Amino acid sequence: MIDLRLLREDPDRARASQRARGEDVDLVDAVLSADERRRSSSVRFDELRSEQKQLGKLIPKAAGEEKDELLRRAGELAGAVKAADAEKDEAAEETQRLLRRLSNLVHPDVPVGGEEDFTVLETLGTPRDFAAEGFEPKDHLELGQKLGAIDVERGAKVSGSRFYFLTGVGALLELALVNAAIAQATEAGFTPMLTPALVKQQAMDGTGFLGQAAQDVYHLDKDDLYLVGTSEVALAGYHMDEIIEADRLPLRYAAFSPCFRREAGSYGKDTRGIFRVHQFDKVEMFSYVAPEDSQEEHRRLLQWEKQWLSSLELPFQVIDVATGDLGSSAARKFDCEAWIPTQGKYRELTSTSDCTEFQSRRLAVRMRDSRDGKAVRPLATLNGTLCAVPRTIVALLENHQQEDGSVWIPPVLRPYLGGRAALEPVAR
Repeated sequence: MIDLRLLREDPDRARASQRARGEDVDLVDAVLSADERRRSSSVRFDELRSEQKQLGKLIPKAAGEEKDELLRRAGELAGAVKAADAEKDEAAEETQRLLRRLSNLVHPDVPVGGEEDFTVLETLGTPRDFAAEGFEPKDHLELGQKLGAIDVERGAKVSGSRFYFLTGVGALLELALVNAAIAQATEAGFTPMLTPALVKQQAMDGTGFLGQAAQDVYHLDKDDLYLVGTSEVALAGYHMDEIIEADRLPLRYAAFSPCFRREAGSYGKDTRGIFRVHQFDKVEMFSYVAPEDSQEEHRRLLQWEKQWLSSLELPFQVIDVATGDLGSSAARKFDCEAWIPTQGKYRELTSTSDCTEFQSRRLAVRMRDSRDGKAVRPLATLNGTLCAVPRTIVALLENHQQEDGSVWIPPVLRPYLGGRAALEPVAR
């Protein structure tokens, strides 16, 4: 959540942020009103308690009618103090409830608008001209079936729509991608992690996924646990309720985990193949840094994503995501979109978000400044996809396909595939 003190000092910034996101602007004033009630009821409570204590000192010394009057007033005060205390707590609870509904303040450089109003920051690589090469590209599902790599029919039979099996070289290709991605992250100084796929409500809500994204979250009612849609949730919760010494920052983790998403708002979208599915595996980067270092760290995460996609020799573009397409916890987000030949457009493969102090405030993750060893303040959290496996497989198969149905393998993956330079169709 955002800093309540900042909200009081500059409510117009919060209103502008809510407006740019296309979210409820009046929520800002509702928070401020609740906060004013909280502060005034706290003052009232303190005044009544002070008077109550003073009476407590006078009563033993009084006698007769004076004592009776003091005792009568003490009885009135007891009820008033109790009521003021309840009002104070209620107002504080209401303030926090409303504050948690506010999305993070968007960075001033984020383009304003909806999903299609992003800004292209750069384009790397050139899409292949298949017409000039003399053949029509096949889509990833047709290629995957010929390679014996993807089986969506049996995935649907076993689990329903948007599930799949990776078989043979498809399974090997996933393992190669994961190992190569973890190797790059480890070399860059990230600590490799394997994280829980089930988390408590505190972790899910603390990262902001029970707000606008709640419809895509799987919840196990019997256990009151949530299936993660990204290991960002577990990594953000890893240090919740902790104070981290400043000289330990930055802390960087790279996690491999399964991810689960209902895709509730995607009816009819990307129904063919494995581009948009309910379960997939992903390697995620996550950073804890001092707030003043978050923008620089954001650029670093983007650079590591660009390094990864370039090593796979995929043509892609980098976009600055518009305000209306940001998640509630992100102040700014960059996406890397790979060219998908059979769709004739760029599609998201990775994203990286600067969540500033939004998640750390909700999860009570703080840093202790090294200057005096006493000052404690929220830190910043950032996340970045390194490899979302199914979408990366889609991009690899389509961009590196050959006319005979084989698929060229970029050198970065070959050590993890027994040295093979290509995937070959299997005999049926």
